[in-house]
Amino acid sequence: MTDATPELSRGDQYVVFYDGGPYDGQTDIRISTDGTWETQITVIAAFDGKETQLDYISPVAKRVGDQVQVHYRWDSKDSDPIEAVEERYDN
Repeated sequence: MTDATPELSRGDQYVVFYDGGPYDGQTDIRISTDGTWETQITVIAAFDGKETQLDYISPVAKRVGDQVQVHYRWDSKDSDPIEAVEERYDN
């Protein structure tokens, strides 16, 4: 087993794993448009009807069988702020 960076070709699929933040544990499938994976992913999420941009960075890729898996870490500093759960509702 080697620690070599996996290779993708244009049109290949890869699986995205979100680590941290509101999308923690979620997965997604993306298609490589240029033979690489994204260096950063911005996800648009809705909380209480308000759209929020969440940034995921620092991809770490590995090959598992025939599949390339890329893990992204939540960048809370560059993401839009998310209200604390207790502050979301006016009582």
